[in-house]
Amino acid sequence: MRVTFLGTGSAMPTGERFQTGILVQEDGRSVLIDCGSGVLHRLQQSGVGYENVSTVLLTHHHLDHVADLLPLVKARWLAGEEHLEVLGPQGTKALLDDLLSVYEYMQGKIDLQVREVVPGEFSIADFDVSAYETRHSLPCLAYRFDDRFTFSGDSEAFAGLANFADGSAILAHDCSFPDDVDVSNHPTPDALGRELAGRDIGRVYLTHLYPHTDGRREEMRESIGAHYDGDVRFAEDLTTVSIE
Repeated sequence: MRVTFLGTGSAMPTGERFQTGILVQEDGRSVLIDCGSGVLHRLQQSGVGYENVSTVLLTHHHLDHVADLLPLVKARWLAGEEHLEVLGPQGTKALLDDLLSVYEYMQGKIDLQVREVVPGEFSIADFDVSAYETRHSLPCLAYRFDDRFTFSGDSEAFAGLANFADGSAILAHDCSFPDDVDVSNHPTPDALGRELAGRDIGRVYLTHLYPHTDGRREEMRESIGAHYDGDVRFAEDLTTVSIE
């Protein structure tokens, strides 16, 4: 399995990090998790291209996770691709319907299949996936691809989510702000470290990084490391991780 971080930033652009998008690939299969602003460009820069992404899995519907979704539909139509499957939490169908009601000329351009998922197990592009509800300001799901890869989506750090990720080879976890930012709906490093303590995870990548984290990596890592002694790294746009 190959996991490529297409966008590791937030709703506040830095110029270095685009908004959320993660590509999961294995044996010719691919799933794009979230499709924030800039992800369409990162797909081209990654060498994969939008022509080869026919399945999108949304964690939730905040703008920085869906902004490039309709541009992806249009790009695939212009490239001669005929379909796109979009999965996500409750309200995903209404989201696509509303977008297409604004851009009426895009209606019917491709075969757009929309499926809503709930916490539990489901299949997508021949991947077996588990979903877990997170703690965020909108309904949001974390996703786990067997024992190899887990993505937190946007969420506060809490024991249930840490248990959901336990045993994963790779965990990509929201860590939006350093400790001195008073925030809800996202974790700080100290809170994340406390919840990950004692969990068996091969490697943790911090993502969904706001500009507030710039220049503060060591401080954030030390804060996590005060409670959790695992391998913690900062995700970067276009970094690819191979998982056996």
